[in-house]
Amino acid sequence: MKPKKRIRYRNLKNYKYQLLTTYTHATGLQLIQNISTKNEWLKLGKKGRLTLKKGYAWDGPSGPTIDTKNFMRGALVHDGLYQLMREGLLDHEEYRESADDLLRDICIEDGMSKFRAWYVHKAVRTFGGKNTGPRTKERNPPIYAP
Repeated sequence: MKPKKRIRYRNLKNYKYQLLTTYTHATGLQLIQNISTKNEWLKLGKKGRLTLKKGYAWDGPSGPTIDTKNFMRGALVHDGLYQLMREGLLDHEEYRESADDLLRDICIEDGMSKFRAWYVHKAVRTFGGKNTGPRTKERNPPIYAP
């Protein structure tokens, strides 16, 4: 019996949210050059303008928290910056703290209480580091069947 051809696929973690329009945000970061992901879902200009393209998907606020409206924009920008760090496009040692501070500031601007924003900031400062370093292992490795 001739073996069947193998298929190559991967499991993907589901994202909770997807942008219906392109969103840009002035992050205040200063870079030497423009950066973008290979698929150009994310771009960060030299003057700190972050652009997240229509269709960009993210998982929203992480950890034991409630996804409230005053958390969504901050989580979007924060997730985008962390993705750039994971992909090795943005230095996580230099920019992680600024990304975490920006999350807090956007949440407060969107009406989150200062106490909750402090708590969110404390959580990402304590537990977020593992999510910023470049991936050494493929996140969704190929699966072969049969």
